[in-house]
Amino acid sequence: MELHTGHHLIYQLFGMNVNMDTLYMTWLTAAIVIIITLAATRGRSLVPSGIQNAVEIVVEALLAQFKETLGPKWGQVVSVLLTMFLFILVGNELGLLPSPHILTSPTNDLNTTLGLALVSSFMVHFVALRNQGLKKHVKHYFQPFAVFFVINLLEEFTKPITLAFRLFGNILAGEILMEVLYKLVPVGVPIIWLIFSLVIGLIQAFIFTILTTSYLADSLREE
Repeated sequence: MELHTGHHLIYQLFGMNVNMDTLYMTWLTAAIVIIITLAATRGRSLVPSGIQNAVEIVVEALLAQFKETLGPKWGQVVSVLLTMFLFILVGNELGLLPSPHILTSPTNDLNTTLGLALVSSFMVHFVALRNQGLKKHVKHYFQPFAVFFVINLLEEFTKPITLAFRLFGNILAGEILMEVLYKLVPVGVPIIWLIFSLVIGLIQAFIFTILTTSYLADSLREE
């Protein structure tokens, strides 16, 4: 039984291998996120309905988490965190359609998840430097004792790696199982797994965003 999930259409571009299917799906995901946000914010009413209501429910739930975790300076990063959540959520769900050779999740490619994780890591350091300055930011690597420097520095490398592999592994495994079920039991069982996978896609987007939020919490504290 031949599986398409996990295989990529590779082109040579400037001497580099580029997964073109991932690139196309990334653009499609970004376009869908833009359309959703425009549809939700265009012609807003005091009594929301339809897509505006759905988006507001999600955004308000996330904002409550951001405020609680990040404190009074949460507004500095909220737009990036919301964009990250919507992108990952839409990207996760695209691969659940029964067309693995046409539509796949951009997040089933480690290049995408690692890119998102590096953005998360960069944002943590950028926000820390902005709020605490270089001296305080460097100083925290030597706390609570100077001997902890190596461990604290190593943690900065493990955070993006674990973020990337957690999202990549869960999405790729789910899509592989979905394709197998469609081939072996095309009626009934795939629908049950599809519903389960929709929830998993939402949970994984939430986990990635909340972990990034927790990493940012220390960067937003002055002390």
